[in-house]
Amino acid sequence: MRQDKDGHRGGRRHKRLFEYGELRLLILSMIAEQPRHGYELIKAIEERSGGAYTPSPGVIYPTLSWLEDMGYARVEPDESGRKRARPTPEGSAFLQANRAAADDLLTRKPPAWHRGNAPKEIVAAMDEIKLALRRRMAAEGADDTLIATLAAQLRDTARDIAGDTPDAPSEDS
Repeated sequence: MRQDKDGHRGGRRHKRLFEYGELRLLILSMIAEQPRHGYELIKAIEERSGGAYTPSPGVIYPTLSWLEDMGYARVEPDESGRKRARPTPEGSAFLQANRAAADDLLTRKPPAWHRGNAPKEIVAAMDEIKLALRRRMAAEGADDTLIATLAAQLRDTARDIAGDTPDAPSEDS
């Protein structure tokens, strides 16, 4: 299998849409635009990324807690009782000091290789494969023979999609 210069299989290793810490700055920027609760942040980030990334509640709420613990945000119930986050003066100062990075995050679009840029038929097919794998593994258990068989089938399919043949030299050869 092809490897990139860093030894990662399958060629170039792709970055996440948001690296560690960037989501904190993005969320701080978004609550500075308007106070928001967690679900609003999830939907707004999904919309900004064109559907390419939808953060889970397990990402959003701990990030809001971190911002609050750091003194960058205040989370308080609004008139409806929902907790909305807004920046503190310290959070606004931090955001101003990191304005260029925040603006980049607010306008960042997913790279061309990102799943969100794939045709919906391809994304649906990828999801079908993942679901089929989960169901098969759950039904039959994850024994070594099944794992090896499924992995080989997936590698063969990947080569077929890429137009590679098993005997063809890699780009690095």
